[in-house]
Amino acid sequence: MLRYSSQIAPHGFKTNQPPPSEPFAVIPGQVHTSTTALALFDQLAPVRPAELLGDWRGEGLATGHPLDGLLEAWHWHGKRFISAEAVHPLIFNTAGGRRISIDPNWVPMALLRAPWVGRLAPLGRLAPWLLPLLATEKPRARLRQLCYRDRLSSAMVYDNLPIIDVFRRLDPTSLLGLMDARGLEQPFFFTLRRGDAVKGDSAAASAP
Repeated sequence: MLRYSSQIAPHGFKTNQPPPSEPFAVIPGQVHTSTTALALFDQLAPVRPAELLGDWRGEGLATGHPLDGLLEAWHWHGKRFISAEAVHPLIFNTAGGRRISIDPNWVPMALLRAPWVGRLAPLGRLAPWLLPLLATEKPRARLRQLCYRDRLSSAMVYDNLPIIDVFRRLDPTSLLGLMDARGLEQPFFFTLRRGDAVKGDSAAASAP
């Protein structure tokens, strides 16, 4: 089993600042910092892989991270967990109103280091028409339990990218996600809310 913690992993993002004395809520549109988001993340309960199965609608949590707003600019919808061995990590909305699974292998790691390119207005307007060219019916990630920041919880491991998304429970229908990517100095945060699969989605039932 892989083990990640703030004491043994360089991407544990351990902070020297104490957590807030009282828990705070994730409020849509409210801007946190990486420090306050990490403090919240550390307070939350873990989630088991079986609790993740199904469709989830995603939204970035603004912390001043360079990636803030990038996924929304490309019409990101969320994630789909079919089983522990079959995960569609990137579900996007197309111009025709469909939801498709995008192959993350087409996303260059350089874009994560220069996200302003992806936020250029012309690209955002073209995204719903361009995304079908990057679609896949194959799952591109798996679920595993990892010890991250001294707590065991579910994490999504990409098949071919040095990226791990770790999840904690916000409430019965919501999760707080943390993206740990090689080369990023700070984690990227997002929320997932439980949603129903849409009939006709290209990734609705695909599995190995």
